[in-house]
Amino acid sequence: MLRRLLLATAVLAAFTAPAFAHLDPTEHGSFFAGISHPLFGLDHILAMVAVGLWAAQIGGKALWTVPAAFVGTMALGFFSALNGLALPFVEPAILASVIGLGLLVSMAVKVPALVSATVVAVFALFHGFAHGGELGSAGALRFALGFLIATGLLHGVGIVLGLGITRLAPSATRIAGAVTALLGLSLAFG
Repeated sequence: MLRRLLLATAVLAAFTAPAFAHLDPTEHGSFFAGISHPLFGLDHILAMVAVGLWAAQIGGKALWTVPAAFVGTMALGFFSALNGLALPFVEPAILASVIGLGLLVSMAVKVPALVSATVVAVFALFHGFAHGGELGSAGALRFALGFLIATGLLHGVGIVLGLGITRLAPSATRIAGAVTALLGLSLAFG
């Protein structure tokens, strides 16, 4: 089983490309650009779905507090960047979020909802800051509304997948986490 997982991961990693979610800043500023932004970058999709998967693994209050903490803190990071605040290591932290969230899911780490919400909030601050840093101020509110909604939807996909997979094959969620972490690593070298 492990050999198949490693082979599948290697094949997927070989076909990965750099994330092209980051549009030309002059094209930003629309609600549609905000909605589409998280849907066209592997780093975004992996991290957002992993948040939902982890929330589903933890269950209870985490089903809503973990995604809400991510979305809320991502908005805070976005508006912090727009207001000229500085935040170091943004891109490495985003990459670390994909790998870290994948590892948390793969190890099925169960912590109280407040702890898991705090962990994802730290990652979300960097995701939001990156969005605000590349946008400038034109159409910021429309763009932010779009990417916050898309992020919430991706969290929802992760929750639905996590709850569904757990019923059918509990170990499949952990495998999805491992694949997420490995794909995150491949982004580091891509």
